[in-house]
Order: sequence, then structure tokens, then C-alpha cells
Amino acid sequence: MDFSFLTGVLASPWDILRSLIDIGIVAYVFYRLLGLFRSTRAEQLLKGLILLLVFTVAASYLKLDMVNWLVEKLWILFAITLPIVFQPEIRRFLEYLGRRSFFTSHTKISLKEEYDRVIREVCEAAKVLSRNRVGALIVLTRETGIAEYMDSGVKLDALVSSGLLINIFVPKTPLHDGAVVITEGRIDTAACFLPLSVNPNLDKELGTRHRAGIGISEVSDALVVIVSEETGTISLAREGRLQRYLDGDSLKEILNRELQSQEQAAESLIKRWLGEYRQSEKE
Repeated sequence: MDFSFLTGVLASPWDILRSLIDIGIVAYVFYRLLGLFRSTRAEQLLKGLILLLVFTVAASYLKLDMVNWLVEKLWILFAITLPIVFQPEIRRFLEYLGRRSFFTSHTKISLKEEYDRVIREVCEAAKVLSRNRVGALIVLTRETGIAEYMDSGVKLDALVSSGLLINIFVPKTPLHDGAVVITEGRIDTAACFLPLSVNPNLDKELGTRHRAGIGISEVSDALVVIVSEETGTISLAREGRLQRYLDGDSLKEILNRELQSQEQAAESLIKRWLGEYRQSEKE
């Protein structure tokens, strides 16, 4: 009996594996894209597009000619307008690819010992500023450069200390109006002007300082510590989202997790591998 006709039906193990890899890559890309859009205005737009897609499939299945014609026109309109509406999210996506963090969960930070000290000093300064209701805006950069915004400030290149940070933000001093930018464990610039957030869904009570902190986190992967002048509330902006009502301990915990968890995990894994290797050598 001739089974040659089955050669086009039965797939080889390599074809199955290649299909699984293909599906896995596409699924992972969609997963990261959804994570990128989460808690932004794009999230609501995506929900609307999904509902429209379901409606399109239903109209096509029921053969509603007039509805299908209308839906087709809407898709053409969306194809033209979506790149404009999603412009901030598209820019963030390209930045993710550019800094090679799209395929990792967190950004890896070097200089672990330096960041231990930086986090401690920043948190101590935030507690003092909060207690005295002195407004502050402190940016801790990671991989995305923000040189175009740092150029608007005053170059310091100073060691990070809570005393210096507190003095910078004392009202009516030359450098208090603007943001302090910390790069590679040092205070790089002060009195920097940051872009305001373009998110229309922000709380109306948020002032310029909070909108600037959120704004720089929308265009970079920086972590931004914000102290409210009116209430003394400590907040943290990251990836376009604002986490409010923090204290010194909770702020320190978040900064440690964001800045050093990836590196600590990598170091512990390397140490474990080295330990296993040395054990095997002794045996």
C-alpha cells in the first residue's frame, strides 16, 4: 500500500519543534507588549480594539453586510490614527528594544556596593524632607539616557549624601527648583527641568513636581523619588505609574528590589555554580 500521500500531512519532529518555538516567541512578545501597555491609556484603547474585533467576527459570521461595511471603514480609520494615539507607547517599546531589556524582567544594575549607599542616603534624605515638608524630585537613572534633560540643569558630579540632597532642596536656594539626577552612584546634575506627563488620567490633585516625575518615567526607565511640598508625602514614579504614601522603609525596599534584585540573583547563581564546581573537583 502506498502511504506517500501522508508525507504532506505528517510533520517531522523538527517541524513540530519549529512551530512550538514560533508560537512561543510570538506569545512572549505579546506578553511583554501587554505588560508594557498595562496601567497606561493604551490599555483602555486595547480593550476597545479587542471588543471591536469580536464585533467584527460576529458581524461577519452573521453576514450583516451593512455592519461589515461600517466596520471595515472603522478599521481603515484606526490604521491611520493608531500610530498617532499610541506614539508614547511605541516610543517606549523601541526604547525597550534599544536597551535590550525587552527579553529580561528587570534592568540589571552594576556597582552594587555603590547603590547600597545611594539607596540608604536617598531614603534618609526623603524622610527628612518629608518630615519638614520640603518638596523634592530625585531621579535615579538606569540604562536609558536622559542627557537632553540633564543639560538643562547645573553640573555637580558630587558624592551622594543625604545632607547634600537636603541642602539642594531647601527653599529659595539656587538649585532647589528642579530635579536632582543621580547617575552611576553620583549626583550628576541638579535643577533639571523634566518633561511633564501626557497622561490625561492622572489625579487632578497632582502638581507640576509629580507630573514631571511621572513624565520622565514615561520616556525612560528611571526611578523617580518625589516628596510633596504640601503634604510631605513620599511617592515613587516608575514606567509612567505613581506609587504614593510611602515611608522611608517601604521606599528603601522598593529601590532595593528594582535596582539590585536582578544582580543579586545573578551573583547567587554564579556562587552556587562555583560551589558545585569546586565540590565536583574535590570529589
